[in-house]
Amino acid sequence: MKREILSSIREKEVQLSKLREHIDKSEVCSDLYNKILIEKAILKQQLDDLQNKSLVNRIKHLLPRQEKLICDYFRR
Repeated sequence: MKREILSSIREKEVQLSKLREHIDKSEVCSDLYNKILIEKAILKQQLDDLQNKSLVNRIKHLLPRQEKLICDYFRR
């Protein structure tokens, strides 16, 4: 999974480097560049999420969240 994400990030970087020259020439190229830039950011976030998957983070997702009420902030 990690290798696939890394290869996708490299692929996006190559695409971005090729499109960088044509951003000013065409609106379509500019839109495509922005789209690929967002996809690369999403892939980087997925990679960070994979690396930060520790035991504590897994347990946090399993436990139900307790909602905070306004009165909880005023208890002494």
